[in-house]
Amino acid sequence: MTSVAEHIIKIKSELPDGVNLVAVSKYHPIEQLKEAYTAGQRLFGESHAQELVVKAPQMPDDVQWHFIGHLQRNKVRAIMPIVSMIHSVDSIRLLDTIEKEAKRIGKVADVLLQLHVAKEEAKSGFAIDELLSLARNGEFKKYENVRFRGLMAMATFTDDESIIKAEFASVGETFRTLRNENTFPTDTFTEISMGMSHDWHLAVAEGATLVRIGTEIFGERQY
Repeated sequence: MTSVAEHIIKIKSELPDGVNLVAVSKYHPIEQLKEAYTAGQRLFGESHAQELVVKAPQMPDDVQWHFIGHLQRNKVRAIMPIVSMIHSVDSIRLLDTIEKEAKRIGKVADVLLQLHVAKEEAKSGFAIDELLSLARNGEFKKYENVRFRGLMAMATFTDDESIIKAEFASVGETFRTLRNENTFPTDTFTEISMGMSHDWHLAVAEGATLVRIGTEIFGERQY
């Protein structure tokens, strides 16, 4: 049976330079996270505020916690002191709450803006046209305690790679448009978070800089 450490070493060996692994540790026991840490993993992704709050104190201080799941506004206060990046910013209302809580604790919050490119309605995020319009109208310039680091997206869950590839390509294209138009500071707007265990190779080919991998590292979730 392949260990967590062996999985991490294998995946990292396949990632191109400039692409970082976020180990998606939600629903997995702290022992597995510690095994990943021992193998050199420092970026961990959690999707539930309550689970993150319990796990974070049990791990070393140099772990960087990324919040990758749907974030309810009433959970922002709980995670704000812990997380180094929020991947799943999917509305102006959520941004307003993040700004308020970051200011309250004297922090600048690193965030990714989530795009809705998948065919499933259940997935969250800004439509591409909506995000471009907001950016061009200067809607994101008012946030003093938020640093916009890039984009995040999830592709349609399908076996049709052409659909996945096209969706990831649209994210890459939107990212380049935003950088070219200088709607965000280009020195910090540098990240594209997309790709999971089943499709990360396709995501990397379309410009992903952060891949969110759980099952391929830890095995099936332990609920």
